[in-house]
Amino acid sequence: MASADDIAKIAEQEAALVFPAFDEATAFTIGSALRERALAEKLPIVVDIQLWDRPLFYAALPGSTASNTNWARRKRNVVRIYQKSTYRLVHEKARPDRIFPPADGLDPADHVLAGGGFPITVKGVGVIGVIAVSGLPERQDHAVIIEVLCAHLGLDHAALALPAA
Repeated sequence: MASADDIAKIAEQEAALVFPAFDEATAFTIGSALRERALAEKLPIVVDIQLWDRPLFYAALPGSTASNTNWARRKRNVVRIYQKSTYRLVHEKARPDRIFPPADGLDPADHVLAGGGFPITVKGVGVIGVIAVSGLPERQDHAVIIEVLCAHLGLDHAALALPAA
């Protein structure tokens, strides 16, 4: 039942964490907040914020690797196709091999079922890009994004957070 509960909570996060507008300055503010948190907590992550047509923010923190950059890219590709959080898809697809079913037609070299990709949604517009974090266990990659977005949008993080695993 935890999976169904997580799916419902993540859908709630996606519905609530919507921007009135999103531009380069917003990406820098959010990216910087993610970076500062990672530095303070010594999180070995990469932060990658992109619109569909261009990258806006990237940071690789101490301890992160090129593999994290590749995972972030694969998460971005998934958000672009499905327009939802990659951690939600982890639960919806429930595939321990972390690849999409063959019928989905998605190359595992370019797409992965792993938490840490979250859609950038603008009110009245829809999903315009993605925030990707990679380097931690997937639930934590997802949680770091949610916490920073709640702070940025002035929403109650405790009400939107996933329960402890």
